[in-house]
Order: sequence, then structure tokens, then C-alpha cells
Amino acid sequence: MRKDAAVADDRPHGARQRGEPPPSPSVVPDEELMRALYREHAGPLTAYVLRLVAGDRQRAEDVVQETLIRAWKNAGSLGGATGSVRPWLVTVARRIVIDGHRSRRARPHEVEPSPLEAIPAQDEIDRALWLMTLSEALGDLTPAHREALVETYFRGRTVNEAAEALGIPSGTVRSRVFYALRSMKLVLEERGITA
Repeated sequence: MRKDAAVADDRPHGARQRGEPPPSPSVVPDEELMRALYREHAGPLTAYVLRLVAGDRQRAEDVVQETLIRAWKNAGSLGGATGSVRPWLVTVARRIVIDGHRSRRARPHEVEPSPLEAIPAQDEIDRALWLMTLSEALGDLTPAHREALVETYFRGRTVNEAAEALGIPSGTVRSRVFYALRSMKLVLEERGITA
């Protein structure tokens, strides 16, 4: 296909329609070539590529676009060619599809971000760090204060149930829980953790 025969138009070469701006000499032949290639070959090429990509329309259109861009970049060698350019376009399109298939097989399978968001790894790490800090803070309490706090907060007992389990009056349990919480708060603040 030759550049000067690329546009099938009724107008004489170089003629313009009324109101049409004058063409830039360096751009027009390439634009005309691309339009002619698209008009003549895009439809059949798209149908061919659709069969290659199992009906994936978006992918087929991308392959056809890439094929036509390569034809435009090689316009100099195509312009002097005799006969139809379609076999060259079909070969290029087929190679683009093959290259795309090979590159997808060579790369690891891409994972959607949604399953990764469901993995509780970040929360589990934060929770484990929090429990370690809490355990260290509990270790800093006196045994009496720690017992009262464990019975009420960690075992979920009421003050009266904790008093009965520990064998001390309920007022003493309240007092020990109060001072244990105050002490824990100070220890956690010292370690940069706000409760």
C-alpha cells in the first residue's frame, strides 16, 4: 500500500473542503495513512483478533490499536510494499496476542486486593503487641491488686463474686481494683500507650 494511494477520496489530491484548514505537510500523509489503514483493516482485523482472544472485546481492541500503531510507525517500509498490507497486520496482531499470553504466564498470578484486606494479620499483630504490653503492666502490680483485677475484668465476675472467690470483703475488692487500674494506667502511659 502506497502513502499517496492510501486515501480513497473523490477529491483531487491536496483539495480541501470549504472551511477546512490547510494541512501541515509533515503530518497529513501519516494521518491519511492511519485513517486509510483503520477504515480498510480495523473491522476484519478486530474479527480475527476476537477469535484469538476468546471473545474478549476490550483486549481485541487493544491488540488492533497496537497493531495499527506499529503499522503507522513502519509506514516507510509499508508504503513501498506491493500488494495488501493485511497479511502483515494479521501477523503482527497474532504476535501481539502470543506475546501477551506468554507475559501473563511468565508473571505470577495477580491477586485482587479484596481478599488481602480480609486477612487479619495486621489486627492480630497489633492485638498481640497490646496483650504483651498489658501482660507486662499486670506483672508490675502487687499480687493482691493483680488478683482483684483478674477476677473482675478478665474472668468477668462481679465485685461480690470476686470477693467470695478471694475470701475478702467486697469493699476491699473495689479498692484494690481502683488502685490496680490507676497503677496500670500510669504504667501504660509511661510506655506511650493511652488507654
